[in-house]
Amino acid sequence: MIRVVQLGSARHRHEGLRLGTVRRPPRGVRKENYAKQNYYDLWMPDLAPSAELFARRPMADDEKGWQMFARKYATELKKPEASRLLDLLAAMSHHSNFSVGCYCDNEGRCHRSVLRRVLAERGAAIS
Repeated sequence: MIRVVQLGSARHRHEGLRLGTVRRPPRGVRKENYAKQNYYDLWMPDLAPSAELFARRPMADDEKGWQMFARKYATELKKPEASRLLDLLAAMSHHSNFSVGCYCDNEGRCHRSVLRRVLAERGAAIS
């Protein structure tokens, strides 16, 4: 089962391995403390928006910009590297618990909401 989380938040019971689907590691945190501070156990930047797309992300109240960002990010997830990872995560979700996440406060305006939808479309078990 996959749980979609905000990185740095308290871990849920039975959450399992936490995967960071972010472009950059957390600022000011030593590498050996990423897991201890509930950021992530493994870093998966291949599932983060590209640096170019991330640089053009919309403001929270820009609905049109958000829709464009979400479409472009979903297109990026169709690239072979990301697609293979998504297939793996979807398959693993039926056999083990783990989480994927990002730093954003508002999941509704975060790439992880798109990631949640794409994983569900691939048959992933999501809590």
